[in-house]
Amino acid sequence: MQYRKLGNTDIDVSVICLGTMTWGEQNTQDEAFEQLDYALDKGVNFIDTAELYSTPARAETYGSTETIIGNWLSARQNREKVILGTKIAGPGDYTKHIRDTKIYTPQYLQDAIEGSLRRLQTDYIDLYQIHWPERSANFFGTRGYKHQTGWEDNFKMRLEVLAKFIEKGQIKHIGISNETPWGLMHYLRLSDQFGLPRAMSVQNPYSLLARSYEIGLAEMSIRENCGLL
Repeated sequence: MQYRKLGNTDIDVSVICLGTMTWGEQNTQDEAFEQLDYALDKGVNFIDTAELYSTPARAETYGSTETIIGNWLSARQNREKVILGTKIAGPGDYTKHIRDTKIYTPQYLQDAIEGSLRRLQTDYIDLYQIHWPERSANFFGTRGYKHQTGWEDNFKMRLEVLAKFIEKGQIKHIGISNETPWGLMHYLRLSDQFGLPRAMSVQNPYSLLARSYEIGLAEMSIRENCGLL
């Protein structure tokens, strides 16, 4: 297994990160345990999940994947062997069963973080990510940008709330997901300007069939040392 630094941290993560979004829907807990054991045995030390999972998002399975991972960590007593990333679900019609709001708020962030910590049965999260923007933007493969008027920029508030959890040791680092070049640059600019936590990674679609990351975000990842998951 090869390892690389997570952003500009001193954390070595395996180049293969174990995705988990099927656990609790397509996969049972026993199957998830088998996959986790196998991955760890092969040198994978990086696990990615989200409060939204399992998918597709349903009220009946909300948080099931984090719960399964928490049960595995408790059963194996191996928290120190893994780098654990999770995400806060963004606002949207399909996440009203989680929180019925159109914007991120301090209480929204607090509820999400505390819920993830509880389900994961851990005292800290290595990488906490914003799953997708609340504003209208071209993510999830959307084309034809439609500008949203009346949106209130609350990026600084999010970073300030996340900073408090970092100070308490409940979050080690932060990342973003399904973001645009403008979104990443705005996060980084505010972090530098106000001494707030800096995004260490961007988790966006990237494959042979989805190469939009190369257009603007790839250069930013290299120049700003903010890696792609």
